[in-house]
Parts: sequence; C-alpha cells; structure tokens
Amino acid sequence: MRLVVFGLIALLAAQCLLLGLDAAFPPDLSRAERSSPVALDRRGAWLRALPVERGRWRIRADLDRTDPTFLARVVRIEDARFYQHPGVDPLAVLRASASALVRGRISSGASTLTMQTARLLAPHPRSLPYKLLEMARAVQLEARFSKRQILAMYLTLAPYGGNLEGARAASLAYFGHEPQTLTDGEQALLIALPQAPEARRPDRRPKAAQAARRRVLEKMLAARLISAARAQEADADRIPGRQPFPALAWHVGGELARAAPLSQASVVSTLDADLQRRLEPLVARTAKAQGETGTAAVLVVETKGRAVRAAVGSAGLDRPGGWIDLTRALRSPGSALKPFIYAIAFEQGVAAPDTEVDDTPRRFTDYQPEDFDRVFHGRVTAREALTHSLNVPAVSLLERVGPQAFEARLQGAGARLVRPKAGYRDAGLALALGGEGITLRDMAMLYAALGDGGIAKPLAFTEADAARAAHGRGTRLVSATAARQVLDILREAPTPKGRAPSALTRGGPAMAFKTGTSYGFRDAVAAAVAGDYVIVVWTGRADGGARAGFTGREAALPLLFDVADQIAPQVSAPPPIAPKAAPPALRQLDRPDAGPRLIFPPDGAAVQADGFGPASRGLALAAAGTGLSWYVDGAPVAVDPVSGHAIWRPPGPGFYRVSVVDGAGRKVEARVRVRGPGG
Repeated sequence: MRLVVFGLIALLAAQCLLLGLDAAFPPDLSRAERSSPVALDRRGAWLRALPVERGRWRIRADLDRTDPTFLARVVRIEDARFYQHPGVDPLAVLRASASALVRGRISSGASTLTMQTARLLAPHPRSLPYKLLEMARAVQLEARFSKRQILAMYLTLAPYGGNLEGARAASLAYFGHEPQTLTDGEQALLIALPQAPEARRPDRRPKAAQAARRRVLEKMLAARLISAARAQEADADRIPGRQPFPALAWHVGGELARAAPLSQASVVSTLDADLQRRLEPLVARTAKAQGETGTAAVLVVETKGRAVRAAVGSAGLDRPGGWIDLTRALRSPGSALKPFIYAIAFEQGVAAPDTEVDDTPRRFTDYQPEDFDRVFHGRVTAREALTHSLNVPAVSLLERVGPQAFEARLQGAGARLVRPKAGYRDAGLALALGGEGITLRDMAMLYAALGDGGIAKPLAFTEADAARAAHGRGTRLVSATAARQVLDILREAPTPKGRAPSALTRGGPAMAFKTGTSYGFRDAVAAAVAGDYVIVVWTGRADGGARAGFTGREAALPLLFDVADQIAPQVSAPPPIAPKAAPPALRQLDRPDAGPRLIFPPDGAAVQADGFGPASRGLALAAAGTGLSWYVDGAPVAVDPVSGHAIWRPPGPGFYRVSVVDGAGRKVEARVRVRGPGG
C-alpha cells in the first residue's frame, strides 16, 4: 500500500510538473493569429482578403468551404493515424528509428500533421533536439485544440511557394477558385507543394511540380484512394501558373476582414459580387469624365433587411484619395436632407403637400437663403417647393419644425450629424441646405427609412446583420403617411437630360430621388428610393476641394440613373414565343441539302451586350451546319481557340448584319440590334 501511495504521489507530482511547464512555456500561436479571413459576397464569391507581415497571403482555412475529399486525402497521405494518436505517432517513430538504424541515415520521417503544425508555428532548423521540441509542442497543441482545429491550422500555415501560405490562398492563386471543389490533379498538387514549396513552385518550376504531383498520385493509387484511370487523367492535367487575387469591394471587403474575430475564417457579406463588378468601372468612368482630381462613391441598399448590395468607396486606387472609403467620410449633403424636413412637417401638421408657401426674399435672424438659380418663384405649394428644391420654403418649414428638434429626430434614428465648427453649439437653419456633415452610409439609412414606411434601421454589411435587421423593430423616423407623401412628391422631380420620367418607362422602378450640392460645389449628391432599393451617389474631390459648376443634378444624378439601370436591367431578349407556335428556326424540318440554320442571334432580335470593344466578354454566335464561317457587316469573326465558338465583340450599340456561310458556300443572314449594359 505504501508503494502504491508513493507511486500515486510521484505520478501526481509529475503531472503537476508537466502542467506547470505547459503553462510556463505555451506554444506560440502568433503566426496562426496573424492570418486573414476572406470577405465573401452573399453567394460565397471571393471579394477580398488581407496580406499579413511582409506581404504574405496567409489565408485562414475554412474547412466548411473545403472539399471533404481533399481533407480526407491530406490526412491519409500525410498522417494516416491522425485521428488516433495524441500528437506523436509512436508507430511512426519506431518505424523511422528502425529504418535509420538499418540504413545508417534518416530515410523516412515520423512527423505527424500536428508536429508539422508545431514547426509551422515556430519554424526552426531540422535537428534531433528540435524534433523532440516538436513532439512536445504537438502534445501541447493536442491538449488545447480539437483535431479539426489542428487540421485547419495546418492548412492555414502550410507554405505553397512565394508569399502564399495556406491551401485556400494556393487554390485561388493557382487554380482561380476556392478549394470547395478540387479535381484529383489539384488535390495532389496541394498535397505535394508544402513539402518543398520553392523547389516545386508551379509558376516557376512546372516540371518539378508535375513530378511531385505524380508521386502523390502514386501514393493515392497505392492507398486505393483513386483509380488508375483517374490517376492517369490527373497526371495529364496542365500545371497552372499564378493568378492575381480578386479585390472587389476593396474598402468594405477590407473593413469586414479586419473586423472578423480570430475564430472566423470567412465573412459572408451582403454584397452582390456581380452588381459590384458592374458598378466599379461605371463609377471609374464617371469620375474620369469629371476631371483628373474627381472621384465618386456609390451605395446600393436593399430596403428589406437593409442589406448593402454594392459599396463603391472610391473611383479606384489610382485616383486621388482612392484609398479612402468615401462612403464613411463626412460630406455636406446640400439639399438632400430637405425631404425629411417636409416629412416631419407633414407628420406634425405644420404643412401638407398642397399647402402654399412663399418663395420670396426673406431674412431669418442672421441667415438669408436664396434659391440655387437666384430666382424667386412667389407663392408655391409645398409639393412644388420640394419638387424643384426651393430653398426659402425649406428653411421656413425648418424654422417651424425647429432645427434642434429636426437634428434630434435624425440622430435618434441613428444618423450622425457633424457641424463644421465646434463653436456651433446648436443646430441652425443652414441645416436645411447642408450646413452639417453626414456620411453616405447614414444618408442611405435615412432614405431606406422613407422606403420602409418611416422605420429606420442600421445598414447590414453581413448576412447575419441583415437577418437581424429584417426581424428587428427599428426606430420610427417619420410616420408611414408622411413618408409616402414625400416619396410621391419626389417621383415627380424632373429627370436628367435624356431620361424619360419613371411614369413613362416600362418595367423600371418608380424613382423617387433628390439631389444636393454643397457650398462651393464641393459635393454633388443624389439619393433615391428605386423600387426595393435605395441608391446614394456622391461625386467630388477626396480632399474636399471646390469644383466649379459640378452640381448634384449634373454630376451625380446621371450616375444614379446609370446605377439604377444596373440593378434592374431592361429586358434584352426578344418577346417570348407563343407556346402554340414553333420557333421560327423550327417551323420546317431541315432537308439534307439545306444550308446552315442560324440559331443565335435570330433575325430581328434585340440583344444586350455586357460591354463593347476587344475587352468585352462578347456574344457567342451559334448555327447548325458544317464548315461554318461568320461575318458581321462583311467583316470576318474570329473563332475563340478555347471554346471553339465564334465570339463577336460589337464595337458599340446599333444595328448589324450577321451572316454565316457553310462549307458549301450557302449563306444565311440576320438583322439584329445590339444594346449596351444600360439598355
């Protein structure tokens, strides 16, 4: 009994010693913590990740978004007993030791995935003392993390050549997609690279990469993870080069990635990558057309749930101030807050849409506003005053509502208003004309309240936030009746040149919009409630400098309408064919001696192109026949070597004559109309 007691005491003392050593010398997890999550769009498309120290792409592995077959094969090839051992595999250690004694040199390793993870966390030279340290660190990791967490850590830290770390970064850089679905060849390459990442870099040493991939395929074949036919097919796959990482929604994507907790590998945003991809070049073109110093920003918010579907923070990183997220910058809204003055006045019974107000010269204590065109219109209704953005009536209503009460109402709904000077303790009547700064995000939040019956809710940049906002009660900004009255008035506002009023357009949303121009032409703003969306547009200089002549109506409103076109594009296909009638191409059964049959585009069709010129995606032409040659207005159309289709890239919108000629010289023609992205 005494020996048993002494033995238990010794065992307890040893455990206490080990626990003390473990607590005193914990594993260094800083490299794993200095990793970047990925900001994804609402459907899982990659938006942006952040590089870590020395520009390394250390992207956090997301096992839920990683091919499960790949995960199983990594474990089987690298550490078959990963789920059974405590961090160190005794059988592998015995095998490696026996092999070294017999051969007089180290011929096989005993490193488990956990030991490799420990080495990646704290890189060191390969030697026996460090190998023993690796074993100790592996046991420590096993005591702190689950097997799944250790596997995720390994796939985050594993080197893949150059500045790539982690299977996720390697998959995107080498294959152009996330590792959710990987071919046999892609899986074998990702398993092979970490063992000698620089010697096997596909983009620099493709032959070495191919040989390493072949050895992994042989191991997979020996382990019966793959058939001989599939291994041979995978071995014939082309060795990829390296591609640049996507950088959509550069500002918001980076903001979400930086804010993600360490436990989160992916941030699913509310952004729509397709819409974002269309809007970014549109904003860049608009800013370029407004001068070398100009830039622009756009927010698109879905009213239900307040999901932000697109956020363009600037006109591009190559523009002045392009690194600044201008959707977060304080800017003067000009007249863009007038609708809320009218809404509160309507709600409080101060005025009604048809109340007559004076638009005549008037001094309010020490403030004397005048209309933008410096012309006074006499007696007008509140509806007319808001429709034409008259200044004196708006200031008159603000005086009745009370500027402090108006400011408090907006701030109570979540908007932040900032006065230009700290000495201004109280809100003044200049608030009606942009006298206080506000961000585009807060402006979008306020306009979304108008589109949601007067209820204000915060914007949602992640799907989780959108779900909460959809079911949240929000804050009452104005009554539903007042919100509806203001939107009805804003729908009557005159549209920009070349645009038909929304009441005359077919299929497009009714647009309730307001523009604003700040003092000195520093900010041009336009905001709209368009169907189920809210759009806010700003153009100006990032440094707040003046731009003579650039008003909200001339510089921001056309961009707002262009954005609206991208959200709800016009129908581009020809009208649907009546179900009782056969399509024109199938009205007659072809005879053996018939010529080619044109499938796309059919004669008389109106088609929509996503762009024009050599850089556009183009339209794929299709016809039934043999030895086909294509021509547009007599000019030959080249065949894409990859797809094998004739790809036509129209130089611009308009009418074209498309011809196809078969090998026997028989020709069929179609007259088609091409529209641009905006219809």
